[in-house]
Amino acid sequence: MKSLARFAVRRRWLVLVAWIILFVGLTGAAQSVGTAFSNSFSLPGTDSTRAFALLSQVKSLGGEADQIVFQATSGTIADQRATIEQMLARVAHLPKVASVTSPFCATSAGCLGASQVSKDGAIAYAVVHFSVPGFKLTNPEIRAVETVGATIRSAHLNVQFGGNAFGQLDQPAASKGELVGLVIAALVLLFAFGSFLAMLLPLGVAIFALGVATAATTLLSHALTIAQFAPILGSLIGLGVGIDYALFIVTRSRQNLKRGLSVEDSIVTALNTSGRAVLFAGTTVCIALLGMLVLRLSFLNGVAVSATVTVAITMAASVTLLPALLAFQKMRVLSRRERRALAEHGPEPVVVAGAWQRWSQFVSRHPRALSALALVVIISIALPFFSLHLGSSDQGSNPPATTTRQAYDLLAKGFGPGFNGPLTIVASVHSASDRAALSNLDASLVHVSDVASVGPAIFIPHTTVGIITVVPASSPQDQRTSDLIAAIRTHYIPDATATSHTQIHVGGITAIFDDFATVLGSKLPLFVGVIVLLGSLLLMLAFRSVLVPLVAAVMNLLAAGASFGLLVMVFQWGWGSSVLGAGTGPIESFLPVIMIAILFGLSMDYQVFLVSRMHEEWLNTGDNEEAIQRGQANTGRVITAAALIMISVFISFAFGGQRIIAEFGIGLGGAVLMDAFILRTVLVPALMHFIGRANWWMPRWLDRIVPHVAVEAEDDLELA
Repeated sequence: MKSLARFAVRRRWLVLVAWIILFVGLTGAAQSVGTAFSNSFSLPGTDSTRAFALLSQVKSLGGEADQIVFQATSGTIADQRATIEQMLARVAHLPKVASVTSPFCATSAGCLGASQVSKDGAIAYAVVHFSVPGFKLTNPEIRAVETVGATIRSAHLNVQFGGNAFGQLDQPAASKGELVGLVIAALVLLFAFGSFLAMLLPLGVAIFALGVATAATTLLSHALTIAQFAPILGSLIGLGVGIDYALFIVTRSRQNLKRGLSVEDSIVTALNTSGRAVLFAGTTVCIALLGMLVLRLSFLNGVAVSATVTVAITMAASVTLLPALLAFQKMRVLSRRERRALAEHGPEPVVVAGAWQRWSQFVSRHPRALSALALVVIISIALPFFSLHLGSSDQGSNPPATTTRQAYDLLAKGFGPGFNGPLTIVASVHSASDRAALSNLDASLVHVSDVASVGPAIFIPHTTVGIITVVPASSPQDQRTSDLIAAIRTHYIPDATATSHTQIHVGGITAIFDDFATVLGSKLPLFVGVIVLLGSLLLMLAFRSVLVPLVAAVMNLLAAGASFGLLVMVFQWGWGSSVLGAGTGPIESFLPVIMIAILFGLSMDYQVFLVSRMHEEWLNTGDNEEAIQRGQANTGRVITAAALIMISVFISFAFGGQRIIAEFGIGLGGAVLMDAFILRTVLVPALMHFIGRANWWMPRWLDRIVPHVAVEAEDDLELA
């Protein structure tokens, strides 16, 4: 690290120009090729995937199907028939539109067996059949349909647009709260440093690194399946860890300057101590994110790789670009008051005094009581975790002002809550007995209480495919719908196929997301086990201890449990969700995996920065009580400042108008709040006081085989 730091300081112009060239090159390349983000995913071996495979034989059903929804605000839809049909004729000739099914079909068969006008005649919908799947449609192609459809909107006719394709237009390009988070972060940094120029360094490096990472992620989207929310998630992670990493290095550099080191030596020492901790902490974040690869789901692979690239670029900027900028700033990284004090009184050792010293002493005197109190608080917040309902929050959870949410509500009002998530039962039909089995299933489902309507069994000509459309009585997000899917698969289908053994599968978007939640839930224990094991091994390498990694693992699990409890309270129970503009519903099925990966990485960050300083004092003093007190007192201010910054950034993203990102923002922000201000400030040091010298125990045989890795390297430039 010393060599890298001296190179960055002495060749600061070269480092700065190299980063600028990298930024311009990647950004230019990304703008030239555009984006290719996609929410597509596959679930090999699931029932809904088998249904989709059978449906793929029917070419007319291979493309995206969305709805244009009409509401007559006066009179009935029939009064607007001429206007609607003229508009639909124009839509039918737009690029990538294969056909349009009007609500004014002459026969029920022309409407695929379902009436497209509500019983009261006030609400109707047309189906727009695109020629390709939704993720292959570009926004201009989708926007063209919306533009033409909106031309007939009037005081007497409300027109809205629903479906996955139109939902792509509702996705914000960036979080609206991002600027607010940056402003709050700037204020925290200004308060912590007392210097405007010092405040600019962490912010500037984090934003610059994020720009490079965003361009890299855009290019990666052409090689990997990366979800549409990945860029915003990358911004959330990149800004949070980027500002924090730079904060730790700048803080150590400023301390070194005040202790009398030269500009170059202060930067080199900061990189060789806090810089090592940054690399170690960032590596744990990357390992936790890449742990998602063990799940073998392409949808998560892209998110894992893109987020890892963001963190890696942020780390690289922190240990190369940041020291170069510190060298440009020289003594100006200190405030005027600090520079004046240094000139008048000379260098002084960093003496820990004040509130954090008093707090660390208080924790050392009351470890049992504080441990019990902290555990009660964390467990209380985590209890709602046991009510966690995983699924897919559909367009019924979109902000009320969006066209997809209004279309969803109109369809639910006109045709029932289950209309927005119909189940498609697909059969492989090769004989008369197969036809009879599907017809028997159709007849048996008519009498099921949780079924609102069942379409007649349709046998597609020139194929071996039969279809039944089932509309549940409950909404797609309702647990009753998941129970209905399970009942059809485990009870009604086996009864109908007892003699024919016909292959019948339950598909449709609702069934797909239900299977997605089941698959992820089954793999979650493996995923958690892998990242806990890897994280514990890394901490064992760093601190030559058995108990420190075990305590960290338990703390990380507590933080994760509390964050999910908070998500249940806000997004399932609706406590404060109206402030975010988000409706109530299930938690996204993929969210626990991604959040646990991020949380374990971020929790390791704070554990590394806290315990590395304690370990450093332990090596110097050999006194466990003194080491824990000094370590906590030295790191308390910077850890809480870093946490406040990360919380501000995370929470600000929750107000961006996108439910998925709001869930990440609230979950991660709440987790960091509890992690930094309860776990690392109270519970971890209290437990370490309680455990005593055993904190630093490792069996001799294990010590011999475990490689030695120094997180906080001793430095000959350090002053006593």
